Amino acid sequence: MNYDVIIIGAGPGGIFAAFELMQKNPSLKVAVFEAGHALKDRHCPIDGKKIKSCIGCKSCSIMSGFGGAGAFSDGKYNITNDFGGTLYEYIGKTEALDLMKYIDEINLAYGGEGTKLYTTAGSRFKTICVQNDLHLLNASVRHLGTDINYIVLENLYNYLKDKVEFFFLTPVNNVKIVDGGYEIVTKDGSYTAKDCIISVGRSGSKWMETVCKELDISTSSNRVDIGVRVELPAEVFAHLTDELYESKIVYRTEKYGDRVRTFCMNPKGAVVNENTNGIITVNGHSYEDPEKQTENTNFALLVAKHFSEPFKDSNGYGESIAKLSNMLGGGVIVQRFGDLIRGKRSTQSRIDEAFITPTLNATPGDLSLVLPKRILDGIIEMIYALDKIAPGTANEDTLLYGVEVKFYNMEVQVDSNLETAHKGLYIIGDGSGITHSLSHASASGVYVARKIAEKTKKILDNSQNECYTS
Repeated sequence: MNYDVIIIGAGPGGIFAAFELMQKNPSLKVAVFEAGHALKDRHCPIDGKKIKSCIGCKSCSIMSGFGGAGAFSDGKYNITNDFGGTLYEYIGKTEALDLMKYIDEINLAYGGEGTKLYTTAGSRFKTICVQNDLHLLNASVRHLGTDINYIVLENLYNYLKDKVEFFFLTPVNNVKIVDGGYEIVTKDGSYTAKDCIISVGRSGSKWMETVCKELDISTSSNRVDIGVRVELPAEVFAHLTDELYESKIVYRTEKYGDRVRTFCMNPKGAVVNENTNGIITVNGHSYEDPEKQTENTNFALLVAKHFSEPFKDSNGYGESIAKLSNMLGGGVIVQRFGDLIRGKRSTQSRIDEAFITPTLNATPGDLSLVLPKRILDGIIEMIYALDKIAPGTANEDTLLYGVEVKFYNMEVQVDSNLETAHKGLYIIGDGSGITHSLSHASASGVYVARKIAEKTKKILDNSQNECYTS
């Protein structure tokens, strides 16, 4: 074996798996293979001036590279079992929360000190939400900000770079079972290890499907979240964001009984493009540094869609909607809420005349030509519901960017160790379909690293005992 452990993917799961392996057993020989760039080389060419939209880089620096898709996110670590994944179903609620708190401690130790921990516990807004048929989910939220999140990742890499071997711009083509462990095949050659941790994130969903088919690993279909990103003046949600920062609010629509939820709230943040497998969707970032903050707040409104028989390809459904948006708008479409309600396509002149300045250069258009009626009706209902607790949400000039799609990997069958039926092959993070957040993905990496460290310690102890008795 070339290595004791090979980790595929340098996102949160892979990073914290490598970190914990070095904490528990620094003598282990570990390699991390990543399809994207090293952190210092991750630069999106979109500058808003010369390059205003996605140019389809070979490796998207927003989605891939050290830190994964979360590297340039706003660095929100939600410490909760109420959302962000179902990790607790595999390892238990107490263990999952303890691991998330441990991740928080590491983030603070590696550059996040001084950042604020928000909590919904005892918040008066829970009562206000319930009174308006909205439901605020429980969570503690550590907000690092995009800038501090980068510093934490930089410090983690500096800690790991001399202890772990990194292979950047080295996508893994195949994973093979060999005698004594696993072999991974890359363009530069093949490498083997006793244990293999796969942590490829959402952007690796198609690759993950192929690996599961080739290794006969059972999977089950997952959901896809489809919606828009809302941008409005920061003052509208200030009373919520000042106290809670991230408020996960759920609403059940009257018309269809569908659940619509807020997601990824970015106070004084910016709306950004996101490239997933060549499809341009929308997301949001925010910063801790006041000088980088904007006058707007943005958040997603998402509707979850599950499919069973006869159609099971949830991600394919989401992709088709995103492709339609890309076809009509050349990327992301933006529309004023007032125009949407009146059935009018937004024009550049209407956007320019609005009492809000967009933070993303998007194509004015008509989201009703892109989003299915059921989803769009739910989003409109939710905006009016939010207007009751945050007056101004349903203003004419509120901007809606579309589409926002959260792709979830199919859920891979693993046991309570997050190990597949093939011993020594672990699947963690968002690539497993089990976690959907920075905190849950990171926690899954630590959990598996501890399992491997325990296993190697037992093997070492047994071999020493055999030597002693002989």
